[in-house]
Amino acid sequence: MQLRRIRVGSTVRWIFWIALVGCLYSYAIYPALLRMVPAKTDRARRRPLATWPTVSLVIACRNEAERLRHKLDNALAVDYPNLEIVVASDASDDRSDDIVREYGSKGIRLVRAAERRGKEYVQGLAISQTASDVLVFSDAGTDLTTDCIRMMVENFDDPSVGAVSSEDRFLTSDGKVAGEGAYVRYEMRLRRLESQRAGLVGLSGSFFGVRRAIVREWNATIPSDFACALYAVKAGMRAVSDPRVVGIYRDIKDPSKEFARKVRTAVRGITAISVMREVLNPLKCGLFAFQVWGHKVMRWLVPWFMLALLVASIALADESGVYMALLAAQGVGYGMAAAGLLFPAARRNALIQLGYFFVQVNLALARAAIEFMTGRRIVTWEPSAR
Repeated sequence: MQLRRIRVGSTVRWIFWIALVGCLYSYAIYPALLRMVPAKTDRARRRPLATWPTVSLVIACRNEAERLRHKLDNALAVDYPNLEIVVASDASDDRSDDIVREYGSKGIRLVRAAERRGKEYVQGLAISQTASDVLVFSDAGTDLTTDCIRMMVENFDDPSVGAVSSEDRFLTSDGKVAGEGAYVRYEMRLRRLESQRAGLVGLSGSFFGVRRAIVREWNATIPSDFACALYAVKAGMRAVSDPRVVGIYRDIKDPSKEFARKVRTAVRGITAISVMREVLNPLKCGLFAFQVWGHKVMRWLVPWFMLALLVASIALADESGVYMALLAAQGVGYGMAAAGLLFPAARRNALIQLGYFFVQVNLALARAAIEFMTGRRIVTWEPSAR
């Protein structure tokens, strides 16, 4: 009996330490390991080019009548010499298409899907009806700065660059940094690390550009921001981020819908990896595969590591002060998350906000994994109201 207790205790301790490393890996250990990899020399001079390539700005649209005029005016204000603006409508059934036609005299063109088939489908439809050297994708809810496309295109002066991502600025309606600002800043720093190694694992879906030459296939069932990063790798190039290139988007009007948005995003990401499994093979994708494991797969596993860590901590709490202290730390973290849930005003406190957001993200990832395993797939979308 004593031997059995020793074995059980040893197993639980192994579970504890594996779970602890699993919780920390994607957020702390992976970035630290990535810093040890020599950064690639940035050969892009990022200066005005002698000859500017032609660019098609593709704006995906599904029932965006409320904010489409603002988006089109914003796009027309972009300063770029060879810019074509195309609105790709996913069979919108409000006034979106009519609004786009009103802008026809200003050079904006409508490409419409006959039936609703999803964001990536209409993006592919727009690709087939354009001939520009560079394709730039943007959402209707994202504002662009006047010089953003010039700065984005300058990166393509480096022949090793196949795709370029913007960096996100997430704002409330009054122009302040929204609740996820700290997390977004962390993500942007991590993207810069990846950009300087094997390239970004995923682009910012709200605003990114890609060389037409590498888009030789278009899978409308997976997110285009991930697919274009992979197209770059397949072409022997990489996807990079440029902190000068900014996409500005607003906080969701109804915060209660943020959880569902996170679930949808995660389901689509897991679907992409399941379709493009070759990105997990280091023999095929080298360092890029390591980055996919670290940034994506290990992060999706965090909620399950958190659950295992909590259970193991409870079982081991009487063994030593280390286990008791880590159990207490988890209790404080979950307590802050609960306070943020029950008392929204408490989220003004940075620590409560962090605890609330971290737990919410991981609950969404757990829900997404369960939905994916039970067969849910997401192709069509309804843009979040902002």
